Amino acid sequence: MRTSKPITVTLGPMQASLEKRLKSGSYDNASEILRSALRALDREEAAIEDHLRKRVTASLADPGKSVPATDVFKRLRAVHGRAVKAATRGD
Repeated sequence: MRTSKPITVTLGPMQASLEKRLKSGSYDNASEILRSALRALDREEAAIEDHLRKRVTASLADPGKSVPATDVFKRLRAVHGRAVKAATRGD
């Protein structure tokens, strides 16, 4: 008995990429390509999550002085404001 169900996917411009892979012979069908893509996405997300977890753990273990949230947000607003200005100037 089948444990998965068929789905319809609209790829738009990415259809050419799928066709290229099929023609290369690397994959037998579109399902193999999509499964491979999902496995790659799972690996990417796991790597990002692992990186973030390590950064948070290191940050929590840092004996340095904490910065008040109001100061952090003030700095973030300033950085964002400069980025918006640069984008509107076309920098």
